[in-house]
Amino acid sequence: MSVFYKLYQDTRANSKNRNKWYARAVATETVDIYALADIMQQNCTVKKSDILAVLTELSEVMQQQLQSSKRVKINGLGAFRISIKTVAADTAKDFNAAKNVISTRVLFQPETKVGKGKVRTKSLLVGCRVQELPANDVEKDAPKENGGE
Repeated sequence: MSVFYKLYQDTRANSKNRNKWYARAVATETVDIYALADIMQQNCTVKKSDILAVLTELSEVMQQQLQSSKRVKINGLGAFRISIKTVAADTAKDFNAAKNVISTRVLFQPETKVGKGKVRTKSLLVGCRVQELPANDVEKDAPKENGGE
Protein backbone atom coordinates (compact mmCIF):
# COMPACT_ATOMS: atom_id res chain seq x y z
CA MET A 1 0.00 0.00 0.00
CA SER A 2 1.22 3.45 -0.88
CA VAL A 3 -0.06 6.98 -1.07
CA PHE A 4 0.19 8.02 -4.71
CA TYR A 5 1.38 11.42 -5.90
CA LYS A 6 1.54 13.35 -9.16
CA LEU A 7 4.19 15.88 -10.07
CA TYR A 8 3.19 19.48 -10.79
CA GLN A 9 5.21 22.43 -12.00
CA ASP A 10 4.81 25.82 -10.34
CA THR A 11 3.83 28.15 -13.17
CA ARG A 12 2.80 31.16 -11.10
CA ALA A 13 4.39 34.30 -12.53
CA ASN A 14 5.44 35.84 -9.20
CA SER A 15 6.47 32.64 -7.42
CA LYS A 16 9.99 32.28 -6.06
CA ASN A 17 9.67 28.60 -7.01
CA ARG A 18 8.53 29.29 -10.59
CA ASN A 19 9.18 26.33 -12.92
CA LYS A 20 10.16 24.05 -10.02
CA TRP A 21 8.41 20.74 -9.48
CA TYR A 22 6.57 19.41 -6.46
CA ALA A 23 4.26 16.50 -5.65
CA ARG A 24 0.59 16.45 -4.68
CA ALA A 25 -1.07 13.46 -3.06
CA VAL A 26 -3.68 11.81 -5.28
CA ALA A 27 -6.80 10.06 -4.00
CA THR A 28 -7.61 7.25 -6.41
CA GLU A 29 -11.14 6.71 -5.09
CA THR A 30 -13.50 7.54 -2.23
CA VAL A 31 -14.34 4.89 0.35
CA ASP A 32 -17.66 5.49 2.10
CA ILE A 33 -19.06 3.88 5.26
CA TYR A 34 -20.62 1.05 3.24
CA ALA A 35 -17.25 0.05 1.80
CA LEU A 36 -15.63 0.45 5.24
CA ALA A 37 -18.35 -1.77 6.74
CA ASP A 38 -17.68 -4.43 4.08
CA ILE A 39 -13.97 -4.44 4.91
CA MET A 40 -14.58 -4.38 8.66
CA GLN A 41 -17.07 -7.26 8.40
CA GLN A 42 -14.35 -9.39 6.79
CA ASN A 43 -11.92 -8.58 9.61
CA CYS A 44 -14.15 -9.41 12.56
CA THR A 45 -17.26 -11.28 13.68
CA VAL A 46 -19.60 -8.28 13.51
CA LYS A 47 -22.08 -8.09 10.64
CA LYS A 48 -22.11 -5.23 8.14
CA SER A 49 -25.55 -4.06 9.33
CA ASP A 50 -24.26 -3.74 12.89
CA ILE A 51 -21.18 -1.81 11.76
CA LEU A 52 -23.33 0.56 9.68
CA ALA A 53 -25.62 1.13 12.65
CA VAL A 54 -22.66 2.01 14.88
CA LEU A 55 -20.99 4.30 12.30
CA THR A 56 -24.28 6.10 11.62
CA GLU A 57 -24.89 6.60 15.32
CA LEU A 58 -21.29 7.75 15.77
CA SER A 59 -21.74 10.57 13.26
CA GLU A 60 -25.02 11.66 14.88
CA VAL A 61 -23.58 11.60 18.42
CA MET A 62 -20.41 13.38 17.29
CA GLN A 63 -22.55 16.15 15.77
CA GLN A 64 -24.49 16.54 19.02
CA GLN A 65 -21.36 16.58 21.19
CA LEU A 66 -19.42 18.96 18.93
CA GLN A 67 -22.36 21.35 18.83
CA SER A 68 -22.45 21.20 22.64
CA SER A 69 -18.98 22.77 22.59
CA LYS A 70 -17.23 19.49 23.37
CA ARG A 71 -14.06 18.02 21.89
CA VAL A 72 -14.63 14.48 20.57
CA LYS A 73 -11.65 12.12 20.79
CA ILE A 74 -11.63 8.79 18.98
CA ASN A 75 -8.72 6.75 20.30
CA GLY A 76 -6.34 5.66 17.55
CA LEU A 77 -7.76 8.28 15.19
CA GLY A 78 -7.70 11.74 16.73
CA ALA A 79 -9.83 14.54 18.12
CA PHE A 80 -12.45 16.79 16.55
CA ARG A 81 -13.69 20.19 17.69
CA ILE A 82 -15.60 23.11 16.25
CA SER A 83 -13.86 26.37 15.43
CA ILE A 84 -15.44 29.71 14.59
CA LYS A 85 -14.32 32.55 12.34
CA THR A 86 -15.34 36.03 13.45
CA VAL A 87 -14.97 39.65 12.46
CA ALA A 88 -13.79 42.06 15.11
CA ALA A 89 -16.07 44.28 17.15
CA ASP A 90 -14.90 47.62 18.53
CA THR A 91 -15.83 46.66 22.09
CA ALA A 92 -16.94 43.50 23.90
CA LYS A 93 -20.38 45.11 24.31
CA ASP A 94 -20.61 45.56 20.51
CA PHE A 95 -19.89 41.89 19.80
CA ASN A 96 -22.95 40.01 18.58
CA ALA A 97 -22.75 36.37 17.43
CA ALA A 98 -25.32 36.88 14.66
CA LYS A 99 -23.34 39.81 13.29
CA ASN A 100 -19.73 38.93 14.09
CA VAL A 101 -19.55 35.14 13.62
CA ILE A 102 -18.89 34.54 9.93
CA SER A 103 -18.55 30.76 9.80
CA THR A 104 -17.98 27.55 11.70
CA ARG A 105 -15.84 24.58 10.76
CA VAL A 106 -14.66 21.27 12.16
CA LEU A 107 -10.99 20.94 13.10
CA PHE A 108 -9.32 17.54 13.25
CA GLN A 109 -6.18 16.84 15.26
CA PRO A 110 -4.77 13.41 14.46
CA GLU A 111 -3.58 11.24 17.33
CA THR A 112 0.20 11.30 17.71
CA LYS A 113 2.46 8.47 18.80
CA VAL A 114 5.94 9.05 20.21
CA GLY A 115 8.48 6.57 18.88
CA LYS A 116 12.21 5.98 19.09
CA GLY A 117 14.25 9.10 19.63
CA LYS A 118 11.08 10.87 20.82
CA VAL A 119 9.98 11.31 17.20
CA ARG A 120 6.29 12.15 16.94
CA THR A 121 4.25 10.46 14.21
CA LYS A 122 0.55 10.82 13.47
CA SER A 123 -1.09 7.45 14.20
CA LEU A 124 -2.75 7.33 10.79
CA LEU A 125 0.65 7.83 9.10
CA VAL A 126 2.63 5.10 10.89
CA GLY A 127 4.21 2.99 8.13
CA CYS A 128 2.98 5.31 5.36
CA ARG A 129 4.86 5.05 2.06
CA VAL A 130 4.54 7.26 -1.01
CA GLN A 131 5.09 6.50 -4.67
CA GLU A 132 4.40 8.20 -7.97
CA LEU A 133 1.02 7.43 -9.50
CA PRO A 134 1.56 4.88 -12.26
CA ALA A 135 1.36 6.38 -15.75
CA ASN A 136 -2.01 6.15 -17.44
CA ASP A 137 -1.40 5.34 -21.12
CA VAL A 138 -5.01 6.21 -21.91
CA GLU A 139 -4.35 9.85 -20.98
CA LYS A 140 -1.22 9.98 -23.16
CA ASP A 141 -2.86 8.41 -26.21
CA ALA A 142 -6.21 10.20 -25.95
CA PRO A 143 -6.96 12.63 -28.81
CA LYS A 144 -6.63 16.28 -27.86
CA GLU A 145 -9.74 18.43 -27.65
CA ASN A 146 -10.77 20.89 -30.37
CA GLY A 147 -9.30 18.73 -33.15
CA GLY A 148 -5.68 19.27 -32.06
CA GLU A 149 -2.99 16.75 -32.93
